[in-house]
Amino acid sequence: MNIHEYQAKELFAKYGVAVPKGVAVQNANDFATAIDQIDGTNGYMVKSQIHAGGRGKGTFTDGFQGGVKFAPTKEKAKELATKMLGNTLVTKQTGPEGRKVQTIYFTEAANLGKRPDGRDDEYYLAILLDRATSRPVIVASTEGGMEIEEVAHNTPEKIFKVQIDPAVGIQGYQARQIAFALGFSGDLFKQCVTLVTKLYQFFWEKDCAMVEVNPLLVTKEGKLVALDAKVSFDDNALFRHSDIVALRDLNEEDAKEIEASKFGLSYIALDGNIACLVNGAGLAMSTMDIIQHFGGKPANFLDVGGGATKDQVTAAFKIILGDANVKGIFVNIFGGIMDCNVIATGIVAAVKETGLKLPLVVRLEGNNVEAGKKTLADSGLTIVSGDTMADGAQKIVKLVSAK
Repeated sequence: MNIHEYQAKELFAKYGVAVPKGVAVQNANDFATAIDQIDGTNGYMVKSQIHAGGRGKGTFTDGFQGGVKFAPTKEKAKELATKMLGNTLVTKQTGPEGRKVQTIYFTEAANLGKRPDGRDDEYYLAILLDRATSRPVIVASTEGGMEIEEVAHNTPEKIFKVQIDPAVGIQGYQARQIAFALGFSGDLFKQCVTLVTKLYQFFWEKDCAMVEVNPLLVTKEGKLVALDAKVSFDDNALFRHSDIVALRDLNEEDAKEIEASKFGLSYIALDGNIACLVNGAGLAMSTMDIIQHFGGKPANFLDVGGGATKDQVTAAFKIILGDANVKGIFVNIFGGIMDCNVIATGIVAAVKETGLKLPLVVRLEGNNVEAGKKTLADSGLTIVSGDTMADGAQKIVKLVSAK
């Protein structure tokens, strides 16, 4: 689960991490009141709030450039916010459809410090899970403000990593390693050690999947400030954090994905035209791969899990049919825990209830498969059987291509 920058900064502040003062607004009538609450000595920052990176370099669909802007005055801040709110921002991460901006975040502009070589005094800091070691890892770089992927590609020696043992948590010497790697000394060194320790505490206590600060900024006054914040949480741990769940912005999520979550289904929309209904994440990935292999394009990732009911299968079909791009459906089930006949019964009910007219190929294998195949055969519906996964994939690609 992702949250907005302004929400992440509110959480940072509760953990004692320094952030610029800011106010989030959803209504243009509140712009003036919000701006008045901010110290504009160094100007104002006007930030579009969407769940995507690259906002500053993004373009609105009406041609207005940049979703993050500096404003020297209150009047300019209000003018920029008016252009952003309700407009659709397109970035590298949103895709061409973009995201509608429904929240504007006003913050005080930082009094940015400079390094001896004249560069802005900005750094990169993130905490995430290293799946190779099953441990949290802190990633830091002196090249803040840049896309970390570019830094990793062009100057990998400027990225520093510290693995944390989850059994004992972050140790003082590890926080000091980060401060040393970033080149801090004196009071800034102490500030960095404190900030890294508090950010890790937040990461661990709130079951985060990722905490990213880019840039981590040194002001002319010698203060270390989290100028930006990007945070995501482990969905599997949200039951422990009702306060975090309350931050969920459904406007930023695909309506079909929201509906799927209500039925315990794992659904991710893609840009193809062959819908997949599969049990098991690994099998779902393989199914998408084999559709692609035979010249098709998967329209989604949809995992009904190992114990799906008839109602869940029916719900899955309705969600699939909510995508206008879908031209065919491939059901690929391997019955281990799953009873193939339960799936077959759900398929028949779903086809009848939705009045499905699209090509449908079903491949069943495993537990109670013969009963499942008989249920499909006796239904009187136009359902094409796939003998193997490859056979089913070839058949659905052919049927969709012929439409």
